[in-house]
Amino acid sequence: MKRAGVVGIGDMGSGLAKNLIGNGFETAGWDIDEKRMTAFVEMGGNGQPTAAEVGKYADAVFVMVMNGDQAKEVVLGENGLIKTLKPGSVVIMSATIKATEIREIEQGLEGTGIEMIDTPVSGGFPGAQGGTLTMMAAAKPEVLETYRPVMEAVSANIHNVGDKVGDGQTVKACLQSLFGAIFSATSEMAALAAKAGISGEVLYNVVSTSSAASPAGNTVLGHIIDRNFVGTGSQIRTMHKDLTISMDLARDLGVPLFTAAASMQLFQAGITKYPDGDNQTVARIMEDIVGAELKR
Repeated sequence: MKRAGVVGIGDMGSGLAKNLIGNGFETAGWDIDEKRMTAFVEMGGNGQPTAAEVGKYADAVFVMVMNGDQAKEVVLGENGLIKTLKPGSVVIMSATIKATEIREIEQGLEGTGIEMIDTPVSGGFPGAQGGTLTMMAAAKPEVLETYRPVMEAVSANIHNVGDKVGDGQTVKACLQSLFGAIFSATSEMAALAAKAGISGEVLYNVVSTSSAASPAGNTVLGHIIDRNFVGTGSQIRTMHKDLTISMDLARDLGVPLFTAAASMQLFQAGITKYPDGDNQTVARIMEDIVGAELKR
């Protein structure tokens, strides 16, 4: 099996496509954005006019769109993958959506012979471009084993988190509640240091070598002190959406998420005032409040 596809060729999907092509997979793809399509073709991809057309050329198709409605449309819609994928092929849902939404998609595929792997990812833009994503994969064991080679082309860590579609999205929702807290706490710390007159360089050097260090926190703090708030491949709209999913799951299960709820409000403020920013834009909300900026 050396024929793959990607639907959604943005910051994340372009990385999937690049690594599939680099690992010898004939890769068809589609995105609504013409510039993304041009870049995809230039890297060696087989550009197609619809998701359905991608399905004609692929045995495994990664879906990397923004939300559940888009995922349903590109899989089950009038020009969706369901129209062309052959029995025994697979939809690899790498987008982050609600567990209930991916289960609806799975139900829509019943009787077609098309399989589904539920595998949201972590690692952001660098992980996607570098082929080092972490995958939270849930599928029937035999399906996961069959399509492991195509997943290994884009991932350094494939975790089998369950055999039921929806388990992957549930694990991702838990993970994102933690990420939200890390980003928010880092932003608050940065504002405190700025107001106290501490330099960003000093703070970063201490935090990054302390027991509180984390790859996510280090990255966000680095962007804050370098004043990089856009174009870093970590759009605030995406994290805001992911936190919404985490909070919805918690509400459905009756689980209080005190810290994630506070983070959600900070991200809400960030997306309201700086809708085109990246995750570290939430630090600007804190800086606006205290009247100080943390710079390197």
